[in-house]
Amino acid sequence: MKKLSTLLFLSVFGLMLSCGSQPEEADVAVNMDTLTIHRHLSVLASDDFMGRKPFTEGEEKTIHYLESELKRVGVSPGNGDSYFQDVPLVEITGVQSPEMVVKGANGSMSFSTPNDVVVYTERVEEQVEIKDSELVYAGYGIVAPEYGWNDYEGLDVKGKTVVVLVNDPGFGSGDSTLFKGDEMTYYGRWTYKYEEAARQGAAGVLIVHETVPAGYPWLVVESSWTGAKLNLDAENAPYKCAIQGWITRNTAVALFKEAGIKDYSDMARSADFKPVPMGMTASVGVTNTIKKDMSRNVVGMVKGSTRPDEYIIYSAHWDHLGVGEPIDGDSIYNGAHDNATGTVGLMAIAEEFAKPENKPERSVVFLFVTAEEQGLLGSAYYAQNPVFPPNQTVANINMDGLPAYGEMKDLTITGYGQSELDKYAEREATKQGRYIIPDPDPGKGYFFRSDHFSFAKVGIPALYASGSYESMEHGVEFTEKKTQEYLAVKYHQPQDNYEPEEWDLKGIVQDATLLFRVGYRLANESYWPQWSEGSEFKAKRDADMSLKKK
Repeated sequence: MKKLSTLLFLSVFGLMLSCGSQPEEADVAVNMDTLTIHRHLSVLASDDFMGRKPFTEGEEKTIHYLESELKRVGVSPGNGDSYFQDVPLVEITGVQSPEMVVKGANGSMSFSTPNDVVVYTERVEEQVEIKDSELVYAGYGIVAPEYGWNDYEGLDVKGKTVVVLVNDPGFGSGDSTLFKGDEMTYYGRWTYKYEEAARQGAAGVLIVHETVPAGYPWLVVESSWTGAKLNLDAENAPYKCAIQGWITRNTAVALFKEAGIKDYSDMARSADFKPVPMGMTASVGVTNTIKKDMSRNVVGMVKGSTRPDEYIIYSAHWDHLGVGEPIDGDSIYNGAHDNATGTVGLMAIAEEFAKPENKPERSVVFLFVTAEEQGLLGSAYYAQNPVFPPNQTVANINMDGLPAYGEMKDLTITGYGQSELDKYAEREATKQGRYIIPDPDPGKGYFFRSDHFSFAKVGIPALYASGSYESMEHGVEFTEKKTQEYLAVKYHQPQDNYEPEEWDLKGIVQDATLLFRVGYRLANESYWPQWSEGSEFKAKRDADMSLKKK
């Protein structure tokens, strides 16, 4: 992690900025309390809710609990006269062919699955394959006009399979002006690489795995991209490559050697890079078992008094992993921290906005999304099928894992510098006696790994912030120890339980209060926060707002 002194310098610099164009107003009274947080956590993270997995009894209990609580506090239905938005999902359980066969001028090579290569598909088909598909090296697989970058320039990849590198050209380059240096951009995410290869019409896409730029070892690839996976099941879904997947670094080295490509990594860091036909073909397939079902987002709203057709959307995912492999005799993956804390924080914020004295001028939406743990599916479906138009949506404020160790001195903003929403958060943090820090590990791309990202992709400025670095009472080392303990033995494990005797809920109240005040300011002014210059999401927003003005 960065040293605190460096982070404090960044925060002081950031706090010199002013937010919006509106005058200062008196603070709104906020009356959240830990008893309310405790009551909701005790229910949502209980064994009775069975880990809140989509397609299970746990989902039914969760969504109806949220519906009843929104009704109780006076929040109106957000989707017409309903509190629910149907999210059609499909579960695809894929079995890979035993090996990927690559043929070239010097014969053929075989790479075993899942040791050398992992492949899967998002196509809702029982049998999917690439057969003798021409391999092309496409660098980082990026088309980024704002950086003057196009790895596909002059290349027709229809029917071909592209081999691309993980992360983006800036990572590990030592050049902070190349993309964003060691801070991952959206172009570095594996999801983007699949999407861009599909836009180019490729039949397959294989990402070269390396542990440091990926942020996780090959073991994670093996466990995450095999077995049953949920995907959106939309009739008019965009084109998907037949085969998506990863190859190990050793596999990549063997392929590049056979293709006669030297210094494959360095050559891809140049904006002058041209895609390279590899002179080989690949064959590999997946056999699928398919199950379709319907999950649901939960949507509530407090309608604005003077600008009801302008919206602030709060979000948090209600789902977790359900009942799974027992660990130490416990098979219920309760997801207390991830993300019952964010869910109860959102419920507390909704209750505050529902109070008559807090009536907002703009409408405020409370969106509890499904299937985040399966790949941000609930928020992605909402973004593709919005209840409220993106060009009438002012901002998104997302909550995912609020602090369980008491009040915090910091407010860590993941994606710091992306938009003017940072200034709103800084302002409220200062009032709480807190300082701002950016994500101390930006290379892992956490900005692209929670539900706010689905809103960013359609141009809506998004804020994802929480205390996570320095405990108000116990300091930095205490917080770091607790974080590492959680990651080691609780994250995505049955041990992520609500422990009332150990948890200090004042940190959840502190963050929820801050985020309420950010949204309250946005809901009672006329300003529209903007993406920062250079943000990869700015062009989409600018285009949508231009259409709105017409």
